Amino acid sequence: MALRRFLSFRDFDWWLLSLVLVLGVISVLEIHSTTVHTRFASFESKQILFIAAGTISMFILAKIDYHRLIDWSPWMYGIFLASLVAVRLVGHKALGARRWIALGPIQFQPSEWVKLVLILAMARYIANIGGRNLTWKEIFKAFAMVGVPMLLVLVQPDLGTTLTYAPILVAGLFLGGINLKQSAILITCGGALAVGVLSSGILQKSGIVHSYQKSRLTSFTNPQNDPKGAGYQVLQSKIAVGSGGIWGKGAEKGTQTQGYFLPIPYTDFIFAAFSEEHGFVGAIFVLLLYFLILMRLIQNAQTAADLPGSLIIMGIVAVLTFQIAVNVGMVIGFMPVTGIPLPLMSYGGSSVLFTFLALGVAMNVRMRRFVN
Repeated sequence: MALRRFLSFRDFDWWLLSLVLVLGVISVLEIHSTTVHTRFASFESKQILFIAAGTISMFILAKIDYHRLIDWSPWMYGIFLASLVAVRLVGHKALGARRWIALGPIQFQPSEWVKLVLILAMARYIANIGGRNLTWKEIFKAFAMVGVPMLLVLVQPDLGTTLTYAPILVAGLFLGGINLKQSAILITCGGALAVGVLSSGILQKSGIVHSYQKSRLTSFTNPQNDPKGAGYQVLQSKIAVGSGGIWGKGAEKGTQTQGYFLPIPYTDFIFAAFSEEHGFVGAIFVLLLYFLILMRLIQNAQTAADLPGSLIIMGIVAVLTFQIAVNVGMVIGFMPVTGIPLPLMSYGGSSVLFTFLALGVAMNVRMRRFVN
């Protein structure tokens, strides 16, 4: 019986799991380094629990046929939409945002889990179209599918998580067969709409986007204009990254991190803290690990047994690539500060569990690549 269970995981991507766990170990060590002299000194222990729970969840989800998950996706979509509405009505409020539902001692953040549900729902929708060219009606349906949860999360307000839904839509439309003319029209209209909305101040007046969020979106290009306000985080992050040099200052020796100049170094700016302590070499090593993980996922998408499996993995790749690019770009001043965590490294249960569950679904697809 034990041998049969082991053989059932013979197509499990153990190399991918190894790369992920290496990043997990780096995450725990860096969280310890950044919090050892603070009141958050127990966070590395919690991160270990999150990673352990995520690994167990990955193995469990890998055993459930992904075709069943696709069939269940409309029900899951409805349930999580209801949970986002519940957050708005009775959710727990902290730091000016209402993003969590309190389940006893556990804080549940539905917006993180919605990403996985959207990936499954989009894969189901695009696969049912059958690979033909998308019509405008089908494109608008895809926009509505992703747009409704985006709006519900945006009003929490949680701009960072809202933005992470966009790659799912883009990947779905691209893989679904949208043509160049339709893409050009959508990009032009979307750009004009974004400029109009931001310049009019409608989002600020409605309370969806606060003034500090707008300042973050516009100040990253010239943070020196407001070094103690909107530009503070970007400036301190760039100083931390630059001061690391080639080899870094060593664990627990980063002046920006240990001197509390770098804001929340264990979550959004963990890459800046790691770069200060381990330098250019350490930063390149972490980026190489991410590159290998993404390449491994793309390879699994190419060998999937059917179109829905490929769409699921590519949706996961799109979300992870977006989060990595935005977070790393944020800490070196190339992107605005949006509060998007670095997958597998930033502290946080919801983010860690989403990533492991998403990878579990990708493993699921890989394990069934030779099954009709």
